[in-house]
Amino acid sequence: RVDIFAALAAEQPDEPRARYGYANELYRAERWADAAAELRAYLHLAEDEGNAWGKLGDALARLGDADAAADAYLSGIDQAEKFGHHGMADDFRDAIESLLTAGLAETQQRFNT
Repeated sequence: RVDIFAALAAEQPDEPRARYGYANELYRAERWADAAAELRAYLHLAEDEGNAWGKLGDALARLGDADAAADAYLSGIDQAEKFGHHGMADDFRDAIESLLTAGLAETQQRFNT
């Protein structure tokens, strides 16, 4: 499926649905760096209601870029609230809290060794 969506995105690079489909398949395949790049390309083309921002945040977190992940989640919160998706916004707040907790635990571990 990744190859099918890659071809669609290559044929229609300015079509948001093609970019999102490709990004989603990369995300499902756990190709985090590629998924993040395609999600950014999609978000450049379309106003998302929050879902793509959450996937971008997750992909960036999995790549170890907590700051960029938090930024993506914050954008997702803004978009989710704009479109009335308050549960999604709460999920993104929880994700940011998890990033902060993980970062604190990592810092504490460094100082305790």
